[in-house]
Amino acid sequence: MQTFAYQASDPLGQMVEGTLEVASREEALSRLKRDGFHVLELEEESGGGDLFPRSIRQADVIYVTSQLAVMVETGITLSVALDSIAQQEQNSSVKAVLMELKSYVESGEDFSASLARFPQHFDKTYIALIKASEQTGKMAEMLDTVADYLRSQLETRHKIRAAMAYPSIMALLAVGVTVFLLTYILPKFEPLFSRKGVKLPTPTIIMMVVSDALLGYWYLWLALVVGLGATYFFGRNTEPGRKIIDWVKINIPIIGPMTRKVTLSRSVRTLGTMVASGVSVLEAIRLTAEVSANWYYEQAWLRVLDQITEGRRISEALSEEKDLFPPTLVQMIGAGEETGKLDMVLAKVSGYYDREVETSLKASTSLIEPLMICVMGVGVGGIALGLLMPIFQLSKPAG
Repeated sequence: MQTFAYQASDPLGQMVEGTLEVASREEALSRLKRDGFHVLELEEESGGGDLFPRSIRQADVIYVTSQLAVMVETGITLSVALDSIAQQEQNSSVKAVLMELKSYVESGEDFSASLARFPQHFDKTYIALIKASEQTGKMAEMLDTVADYLRSQLETRHKIRAAMAYPSIMALLAVGVTVFLLTYILPKFEPLFSRKGVKLPTPTIIMMVVSDALLGYWYLWLALVVGLGATYFFGRNTEPGRKIIDWVKINIPIIGPMTRKVTLSRSVRTLGTMVASGVSVLEAIRLTAEVSANWYYEQAWLRVLDQITEGRRISEALSEEKDLFPPTLVQMIGAGEETGKLDMVLAKVSGYYDREVETSLKASTSLIEPLMICVMGVGVGGIALGLLMPIFQLSKPAG
């Protein structure tokens, strides 16, 4: 990608300046003309870009959204706010997106429509909330709401990763140590046992068979690992693959209950934020299905959407999804619908599930850590015992 600095006049005859990150000069001209600009000057920027441009993280999106909320609330126009944030931004990728957003907004395009041009950075929930704020005239308040929503999502993701880091490292260590013992240490003892004619115990024989299989057919094991990785990588993008992976995620012992709570927390928070922001219930539920990140919950929300379209209430539709939605959640949503305070109820429920996620994370890690230690101890200890048993026989006096 190349960065071009331009000077142009917009459809109203006002002079504007900015940058575009595109593949070629022709594409830059085409995009500016398509947006109604009369290009006066277009030059490629040299030496100012990063050799290896940084990617745009969710933390960057949160920062930009928070800054926009503050600036718009103080009365600064959206285009000026975008330009100001872009001038201070160190990440060239973020700066390029902000400058493009500025040019689209200055050309008269709605901010939500401009954001929709970058679906890889701004998801459908973000865009729908901004579109609702354009209809109500509460852009600053909505930007602040969106920033809080994204921040809570990011914090939950970080907590999950932090909680699962130790068990993951322990699992890798267990596998690595086991493979090392079987492929490096054990083969060094095998000639000794053969020369001495020791009658090997069954555990040692089994380990030697496994060791020979690992060393003699290492390419098959490597192909198996690569095949499993490729199957997971490509399979998760297909419906049958998603069904299998997502079923395992919500049904596996220890991890399954935590995954269910994380999914419910994300879904309820999204639905509550959308409803409170003035997004229609039908659109809110459709977007909730998309962000649920689990095939079974996504299908459940879509079935709820179909029933609501037919005139049923949310709680009535959810009551038929007993395997995925707890009765207490359904009852609280029903109470919110009856009192007309669904947004408030959903906000409290999402807070409750956030606390449940933290509790579940602590409980899961407290169970997984000793379990991993036991598995590692049994594996390594079993191999050590298999090596020591023949040595003990060798050390016995003949007779």
